[in-house]
Amino acid sequence: MVRAYQYASGVPSARTTVRRHPERGAYERDVIDGILDEALVCHVGFAVDGQPFVIPTIHARDGDVLYLHGSPGSRMLRNLREGIDVCVTVTLLDGLVLARSVYNHSMNYRSVVVVGRAGEVSARDEKLHAMHCVVEHVVPGRWDEARQPSEREIKATTILALSLAEASAKIRSGAPVDDEGDLDLPVWAGVIPLALQTADPLPDDGVTGPPPEYVTGYHRRRA
Repeated sequence: MVRAYQYASGVPSARTTVRRHPERGAYERDVIDGILDEALVCHVGFAVDGQPFVIPTIHARDGDVLYLHGSPGSRMLRNLREGIDVCVTVTLLDGLVLARSVYNHSMNYRSVVVVGRAGEVSARDEKLHAMHCVVEHVVPGRWDEARQPSEREIKATTILALSLAEASAKIRSGAPVDDEGDLDLPVWAGVIPLALQTADPLPDDGVTGPPPEYVTGYHRRRA
């Protein structure tokens, strides 16, 4: 059974309160969930014996839980399942903001920070559910078409669950913010929008059929 956690939507903890540009902070669960669900990669930060590490990996959200998965030999997962503090971040880059002055250049982005301690998922059914969440997070529709994990593959996968009880978002959007004295400078200012874009699918050797619709129509859902 998937574990459940309580979360006070809109109420940040001391560790997740946005302090730099607090006006960009967002604490509503629908905002946080939307960013986590759109992002393909998260970065996991932790420290072992005083040495900090930040590891990129795949994640998936299911309700109030963020799943991380990998090999039992992963140093990251071996240490996190011992209950050490962890910080997971995701960032979506939406645009380059060009101001009239170099100092006021910026980026439009949506980001999330989650802090807490992760626990290992040991029950077979929840591990399988978490693996399903990860696959469907990356390519919706893929799980039902591909071969399901064998018992050996389930045992060879470590799954950690991190509560979203302490999470916050930070968002910057809109036009550049120039100093009033720079507004008349003859310099182009504005935003270069950025978005993840797919190219034509590349079939593997031996594949003769056409790609399924979830491949040809692939896109990341924007919250």
